[in-house]
Amino acid sequence: MDLGIIGQAAGLFAVTNIDDLLILALFFAQGSGHPRSTRRIVLSQYLGYAAILAVAVAAAFGATFLPESAIPYLGLLPLALGLKATWQAWKDHRAGDGGEEDEQGEGGGPRPLEVAAVTFANGGDNIGVYVPVFATAGVGGMGVYAAVFLILVAVWCCAGRFFATRPVIAKALARWGHILLPLVLIAIGLLILIEGGAFGL
Repeated sequence: MDLGIIGQAAGLFAVTNIDDLLILALFFAQGSGHPRSTRRIVLSQYLGYAAILAVAVAAAFGATFLPESAIPYLGLLPLALGLKATWQAWKDHRAGDGGEEDEQGEGGGPRPLEVAAVTFANGGDNIGVYVPVFATAGVGGMGVYAAVFLILVAVWCCAGRFFATRPVIAKALARWGHILLPLVLIAIGLLILIEGGAFGL
């Protein structure tokens, strides 16, 4: 196996997914104290990232499942989830934090499909970077890139959980996480929409 390709794959993943660390830390903080929340977040992260890889690989082979013009509109996903989280935080504040666990689903913490949707939407712009790299790497190189990426998703999840469980960070996230998560999601959604020129922005 070519160590050069492995190094390039690791570097490409780190550069294109650095913002995911903050989002993962917020998700893990949100799921703190809820049984099986960590497993659900990790599986959901893999689901969202596997979808990104599937679209990038298909596009590299010439199948355009997701037209390039549609990618900026993926920003609507985190934007909508951020607005929903803002509304939920406001309702919880008015109700004295009652019923939060019921709203979040079984076991509490973030909903799996929401985590997967945010992962996919936030990585939508990565597809444009991955496609030419995959196309020039060939089938063997593409397999190496995909394997390295999937291994590093686990590393990213461990790092996100690590940050979320550090006493100082955990205390800050516990106090401000319900405000930070919606703000981060809304900011990501707007950034994707604006940078992609969606709706003529």
